[in-house]
Amino acid sequence: MSTRPVALITGASSGIGAALAHTLADRGYDLVLLARRRDRLERVAAGAEGHGATAETFTADLATPEGLAAAAERAANGDVRLLVSNAGNAGYAPLKDVAAADLDGLWRLNATAPVTLTHAVLPSLLAKGEGGIVTVASLLAFSAGMRSFRSANATTSLTMPPRTLYAAAKSATVAFTRTLANELAGTGVSATVVCPGRVATEWSGGANESGPDVMSAEDVAIATAVAVERGGTVCVPGLPDSEALDRLLEVETALVSGGNRALLADRYEPTS
Repeated sequence: MSTRPVALITGASSGIGAALAHTLADRGYDLVLLARRRDRLERVAAGAEGHGATAETFTADLATPEGLAAAAERAANGDVRLLVSNAGNAGYAPLKDVAAADLDGLWRLNATAPVTLTHAVLPSLLAKGEGGIVTVASLLAFSAGMRSFRSANATTSLTMPPRTLYAAAKSATVAFTRTLANELAGTGVSATVVCPGRVATEWSGGANESGPDVMSAEDVAIATAVAVERGGTVCVPGLPDSEALDRLLEVETALVSGGNRALLADRYEPTS
């Protein structure tokens, strides 16, 4: 019987999820690989087994209530040491153009699933006093006020995609994971949110398959594994140092403490 810890990875059939499967297999994990496409899952599983892991495949669509419930039941089995909630769908479109029938599924996949699966696996992790929760978000979680940006290697500004629903979901994931990390302090269980930029995968029809500022899925997976091993809370694979994250916390602290006052701010006083 294997004594290797078990990592459950959602969205494991391609891209970052598949790269995580191989990276975590190399680091001594056995795997539970979850996605919708069984044939592709089996190929990833075979590759992970070539890296020394045993790999179970689990087919489910986390955008559906039934699929998410089945995945939560598997996560609660008691054998999972590391949960990686990676599955997602960009659904890039202005909100007015998103079909009403698609709203629940997109939100369930991008925002609800990480919470539901974490809730399912957490009791066993806390009982063991060890393990980790990983959620894969996006740098777009921090982009709500931006219309364009200039990356480190770009010579022109890049227009931000229409992303209202997606950015909201990923912002929720970032807040969820960071707050959870504080809640879990001292328990032996860690929580890490991964916020990649543009990654060379099939994501959004392969729109990011190449470019000077496009990272490989393999590098995102390596950054994730290192962040988990070091107990990091926010992992931005392309960020050279943590100074920007330190400033983010400073701004958040100033906003919360500065705005928590009994008196109406002068700038909101009615004008005559």
